[in-house]
Amino acid sequence: MGKEVVEDVSGWLRVFSDGTVERKWNGENEQVLALTMPVPPSNDTFVEGVATKDVIVNEETGVWVRIYLPQTALQQHENQRLGMVIHLHGGGFCVGQPDWQMYYHFYTRLVRTSNVICVSVAFRLAPEHRLPAACDDSFGVLLWLRSVARGEIEEPWLTRYADFSRCILMGDSSGANLVHEVGLRSQSTPPDLLHPVCVRGGISLHPGYVRSERSQSEKETPSESALLTLDMVDKFLILSAPEGITTRNHAITNPMGPDAPPLKDLKFPRMLVAIADRDLIRDTELEYCEAMKSAGHDVEVFCSQNVGHSFYLNEIAIRYDPNTAKETSKLLEVADRFIQSCN
Repeated sequence: MGKEVVEDVSGWLRVFSDGTVERKWNGENEQVLALTMPVPPSNDTFVEGVATKDVIVNEETGVWVRIYLPQTALQQHENQRLGMVIHLHGGGFCVGQPDWQMYYHFYTRLVRTSNVICVSVAFRLAPEHRLPAACDDSFGVLLWLRSVARGEIEEPWLTRYADFSRCILMGDSSGANLVHEVGLRSQSTPPDLLHPVCVRGGISLHPGYVRSERSQSEKETPSESALLTLDMVDKFLILSAPEGITTRNHAITNPMGPDAPPLKDLKFPRMLVAIADRDLIRDTELEYCEAMKSAGHDVEVFCSQNVGHSFYLNEIAIRYDPNTAKETSKLLEVADRFIQSCN
């Protein structure tokens, strides 16, 4: 008997009866196929002012990173190194790769705008590797950066051009959940264990926070898109939940909920949280912001207008829709201002 599809998540992911997983866009929206096409690394060739290369971080787990280097780094004086953005991608912890076109387009633009190096993390994916695997892998990249900074591992672009004491975490959707988790770990780790790596801030773009029950925005917001559907909200977070958990209401997806430690007892870097007024999960994103502020944490909130979840990753919409283009530029400006203020 051939294997059968036991789970199909909005065209993004199929789980088969033999436990295998297929991550290949099979939906009708051709734009998504274009946005998820891999962009090969340019290595030492600068394309529109940015060079990229892929580096294995952990041979055992297969975790790797894509490094974005702005050409301006070559023009800096020896003592003028560039800060770093550590990017944690979205995809419900189940899909996504740093080399997708949507990420290449946005992060080359960020690198040029903010004059920083970007290190984008390819962590292990669920359901084969359930949470907290993505958290462990993402924090593991900070430990890898520490080893590079200390000269224990050679990575020429970072060794020559990066300022390891000026790191900003940045994640979209479920990657923003990882910003919360990795930011927390970075602040609870004794400084000498991470030195000279220092996380100075976190940027959470449309974080993937939910509760077990539907929020009002989930019930009422009509702006489902290929980048976020209720089917994805429900299924990805169940597929990625830690072993033994069958609810969306766990600490990584609902850090303000009853199953999470009190936020007032935790320590975080400065945070910028970006939301969109037409996001399906807008209500729980706002609830997170208010919970963090009430717990005494330094959180700036920015809201984009007349756009939905992860709009800034849709290069095609940016090209043809003036409002998407305008709101993406505003978001990059706010992110740049935050990055500079942390340095």
